[in-house]
Amino acid sequence: MSESQQRTQVGKYLTQVMQIYANKTLDAMQFSYQRRIRSWFNGRTIQSFVSLLLIGAVLSMLVASCSESSSATKADVKLRIVSFSVTKAAHDQIIPKFVEKWKQEHNQNVTFEQSYGGSGAQAAAVIAGSQEADIVHLALPLDVNKIQQAGLIKSGWEIKSPRNGIVSRSVATIVTREGNPKGIYTWQDLAKDGITLIAANPKTSGIAIWEFLGLWGSVTQAGGDETTALDYVTKVYQNTPSLTKDAREASDLFFQKGQGDVLITYENEVILAEKTGTKLPYVVPKINISIDNPVALVDKNIDKHGTRKVAQAFVDYLYSAEAQREFAKLQYRPVNPTVAQEVLSEYPKIDTLFTSQDLGGWDNIEKKFFVDGAIFDKVQAGKKA
Repeated sequence: MSESQQRTQVGKYLTQVMQIYANKTLDAMQFSYQRRIRSWFNGRTIQSFVSLLLIGAVLSMLVASCSESSSATKADVKLRIVSFSVTKAAHDQIIPKFVEKWKQEHNQNVTFEQSYGGSGAQAAAVIAGSQEADIVHLALPLDVNKIQQAGLIKSGWEIKSPRNGIVSRSVATIVTREGNPKGIYTWQDLAKDGITLIAANPKTSGIAIWEFLGLWGSVTQAGGDETTALDYVTKVYQNTPSLTKDAREASDLFFQKGQGDVLITYENEVILAEKTGTKLPYVVPKINISIDNPVALVDKNIDKHGTRKVAQAFVDYLYSAEAQREFAKLQYRPVNPTVAQEVLSEYPKIDTLFTSQDLGGWDNIEKKFFVDGAIFDKVQAGKKA
């Protein structure tokens, strides 16, 4: 017999016992009332009668409590998850598994309210309050840091979770047209004349920030200086006619509408496109950036909604082997060491894998590249010139 069934049986037994004593008390009260109704104003009689009333009330509450504890199902709970656009396919597989697991272990139904979009725009919506997320799974730690700075997430969020809060990982991939007619094989080929690159906007999109850092690091992590890097990145963005708001829109333009010669996207996105019947040649550069996607509890909102326990359980579940295998099926690079070893041979080998820390860390990256007037704005100005 399961723990849940045992609790139900105990609850039923206690309910029956309490009901027997309650009925006996009520019978005694009725008998007392009939015999002593003419002497209500006798102090001792009143005291006895009041005592019986109090005993009856307590027993009634105990009966109600036992009945409630033996109820088959606890009240439903709703979790609100806000994520960046390309995680939807993974969450569609992971969430039902968690819901089933929680139901079996806690006898409670969990429903999810989900929102997907550009990582920067999603973070802004959480900060503004238009998205009351319990959990955020975003494209880069910078966006979680912004929510923390707004007072919605407690400091130190990254050290309170496994893997410094990183729950999914990918690398940058260069996708070309069938037959690769423009001869694009490396980062440097993206700066050639006559190339049209489809790219997202770093002001609203997580992949766009990783893309920019990948381009920059392809120079600096290979020994080039920052002047060379700035000149190279400016030439690449001159080959970009417009910037989309997120990775999904960029992918749709390239895959569905046939625009552009080349697309830089997540490695897992290429595999997702292949699963839907769109097979295009791609290159995983040997010098590459580790695209690390964080997950965090939005403390202010989970305290408001009373969802901390189940929200924490879901975050913990995302790191489990079961959930990480679902990420791996969609070609995310697992952060769970066991699963990472299981699928190691399925991914192209990378010679130099650099991280955000190699570029100075997120505080420095934001100030150096993406605040108003920083390097990205200079690149855009150079593009117009």
